[in-house]
Amino acid sequence: MRISVASVMRLLSVAALLLPVGSRCGPQEAQHSNKSDSSAAYKNPDLPIAKRVDDLVSRMTLEEEASQMGYASPAIPRLGIPYYNWWSEGLHGFGRAGRATVFPQAIGAAATWDTDLIRRTAVAVSTEGRAKYEEAMATNYVGANRGLTIWSPNINIFRDPRWGRGQETYGEDPFLTARLGTAFVEGIQGEDPYYLRAVATPKHFAVHSGSELLRHITDVNISPYDLEDTYLPAFRAAVVDGGAGSVMCAYSGVDGQPDCASDLLLRNHLRDAWHFQGFVVSDCGAISDIWDNHHYTPDSVHAVALAIKAGTDLSCGDEYRDVPKAVKEGLLSKDDVNRAVKRLFTARFRLGMFDPPGRVPYANTPLATIDSAVHRALALRSARESMVLLKNDKGILPLGPSVKTIAVIGPEADLVVALEGNYNGTPLNPVTPLVGIETRFGKQDRLVYAQGSELVSEVPVPIPATALQPARFGEETFGLGGLTGEYFHNANLEGVPAMTRTDQSVDFDWAGLDPIPAAPTSRFSVRWTGTFTPPAPGDYRIGVDVGGCYPCKDADNFRLYLDGKLLEERPTTPDLMIPIRFTDTGSHRLRLEYSHSRGGMNRNLSFGGDVAGITLLWDPPAEALRNEAVAAAQKADVIIACVGITRDLESEENAGMRPGVPGFYGGDRTDIALPQPQQDLLKLLAATGKPVIVVLMSGSAVAVDPDLASAILAAWYPGEEGGTAIAETIAGDNNPAGRLPVTFYKSVADLPPFDDYSMRGRTYRYFAGQPLFPFGFGLSYAQFEYSGLKLSSTELSAGSDLGVDADVRNTSQRDGDEVAELYLTFPKSENAPIRALRGFTRVRIPEGETRRVHFSLQPRDLSEVNDAGERIIASGDYTISVGGGQPGSGLSVVESHFTITGTETLPK
Repeated sequence: MRISVASVMRLLSVAALLLPVGSRCGPQEAQHSNKSDSSAAYKNPDLPIAKRVDDLVSRMTLEEEASQMGYASPAIPRLGIPYYNWWSEGLHGFGRAGRATVFPQAIGAAATWDTDLIRRTAVAVSTEGRAKYEEAMATNYVGANRGLTIWSPNINIFRDPRWGRGQETYGEDPFLTARLGTAFVEGIQGEDPYYLRAVATPKHFAVHSGSELLRHITDVNISPYDLEDTYLPAFRAAVVDGGAGSVMCAYSGVDGQPDCASDLLLRNHLRDAWHFQGFVVSDCGAISDIWDNHHYTPDSVHAVALAIKAGTDLSCGDEYRDVPKAVKEGLLSKDDVNRAVKRLFTARFRLGMFDPPGRVPYANTPLATIDSAVHRALALRSARESMVLLKNDKGILPLGPSVKTIAVIGPEADLVVALEGNYNGTPLNPVTPLVGIETRFGKQDRLVYAQGSELVSEVPVPIPATALQPARFGEETFGLGGLTGEYFHNANLEGVPAMTRTDQSVDFDWAGLDPIPAAPTSRFSVRWTGTFTPPAPGDYRIGVDVGGCYPCKDADNFRLYLDGKLLEERPTTPDLMIPIRFTDTGSHRLRLEYSHSRGGMNRNLSFGGDVAGITLLWDPPAEALRNEAVAAAQKADVIIACVGITRDLESEENAGMRPGVPGFYGGDRTDIALPQPQQDLLKLLAATGKPVIVVLMSGSAVAVDPDLASAILAAWYPGEEGGTAIAETIAGDNNPAGRLPVTFYKSVADLPPFDDYSMRGRTYRYFAGQPLFPFGFGLSYAQFEYSGLKLSSTELSAGSDLGVDADVRNTSQRDGDEVAELYLTFPKSENAPIRALRGFTRVRIPEGETRRVHFSLQPRDLSEVNDAGERIIASGDYTISVGGGQPGSGLSVVESHFTITGTETLPK
């Protein structure tokens, strides 16, 4: 086999990357030149990356180095260094950059229990990110969310369902999170030994999962046991096993030190114990928190010095402008700065930013990959696999041919935001549950629809199709109602419309894209016309919300007319809900005009992209909505009730969430029950005597009363194809096999205080009560039986591996996926969890067939943590269980026992 010189040099460079920082070539002293040297070592792609980085950094002034340590790093023309913005999001699709494939939110992805699918999803995310980056380079785009450093995955432990950002995580279990997070990291970064497709950034290191409003001041006093047992394992796996190129430190503090200046986290664990060679980026503004909120240093300069010395190399902020001052005052050395900047440029070189495109395997990724047919099919597969069937009385699902008429009811049925989750891209053709069910089951002949309720009291929701009638029917008419939409290629409603269609509701997210095919995103306008019919007399509020990012929001304008009278407009008046009293149920002429002319106005803003979108809202009398729902239910054989919450209710530091909304505060939840208006709706629907199928859309556990439903399907925030997957599951085209990645508790009364970070009484590992639905639970339309459990040995020496095999038989007459879960029960001790997940595999089993599943448990899988925070393998008797869920969940499980002799302490 012939090996090229270039290949040898690549391998040598990779080897250099694996060396400790201190063993690499030190900085070279060089005179700072006013022009780039074409023969400079850093320009030679055949040299090892470490040598190239050393050469480049040696040519920078201190001020130039400092400029590269903020997330918006300016160009240094004399050295040929281009501008680069480090901030890009890719949680479940390349985010905040316009059109992208929108996959199920992370918590839904976790419900698939499918590492291969997570890896494939991450490949799609970073591939679309590469395409966005190539376009940005070609068009000289300046702004965030077009780069190759992707600030995902969020692998914090979802320890409490009240946390508003739990939707971004892979759930409550360290082992499941570690496996899925590692797969995501590997998919983002690619397979090439030399170049990275993108850099993954596991976040937020490390104990971030508490009050959103207090996150900038929270200091967590955590026991060594909980830190090592719960909060660190997923980060260790992402770094040690996944090779993550970056880590983001959190706003909060641990044991008295802010996370982004923490010796315990950044030095003792990340660098020393785990030998992390990548760069650390702060959460946005977290360096300022060190002195401004944690009051850990007297001023910004000291905070900057402390963070850099601890190992935070990049600031998502502008605090590192004080680096030269910190050096001048003796708080930082030039070597401290060099070390951080070298880490940053090592990443940029590995991304191929200084090499000819022909050498970089991921370069020139075409825009056609974005939301391609292949990626959309992957999003649909992920949505299908994420569906978790929690209840199915008398086999009501899948719906059979005897069901003639279906009532689709609920505030989530036709809500685009309920598909997206947060940190999302923009889906081109999002499929809501209503649209998916219409497509699968038919329209007027089989389907009735009613909104039924608001999400929460007095918070407006989109006006549904049932209250609207188009002026004339255009393309894509669904028959349930709507408005005639005329779409123009200009911002002034001029000329002949480029497209006319019927929109069931005005509820659009057009961030970074144009609703008119093959049109530029900078300027377009829409006129919607038709009639509005209130379902009952009473007091209403009607208004408009436009998608916006402060301060560019006022560039989108609209006018709303009712019966020829101007109700509201922008920019003359702010967004308001206009009170209107209707004395009857007559029809009223309605016209809404929307103009988008922002263009490149916000190209330099942090979030990047061209934000656009509009929603026509109402706040109707609750009784009117409920009466409509009951009337629709009475016409149907079965009711599909789409209920839940949205990213606007559970969210990140949502200080803007208006006070007084029951169950929610500042982005977090104060109650885990279904909001009261939706509870009232379900009670009315159940009282009709018709079967009620609840489709629950949320990013966290919601305590839905099982007595109000014949079936419950947890659909999460399922992404752009979510409605298709929901409809296919209800119809039986998709056999659900998702499993809960979190415990569904009955109420907050079952939980310790939210601000208590101890794991006692939390999650399936330490909760001794009876959950509503346990972690790992999920039903199927097929039935599976486990047998033949065999261990490679029943007596092990500490430090040995253990092989586990079992047979899984599909005893039904339907093909299906099964998730085999392996749990370990430890010798009894004060700290030992009730049980701990230590293996899982998702397998397809045809009807009547048997598959042998195998698990290989490594010493770390057989370990636990002692009081001192040491990970040990203890002597004693252990129990292995393998089945479709936890022991006691009602699903088939087989058990066996083994003994470990001796003890062993493992590395951190």
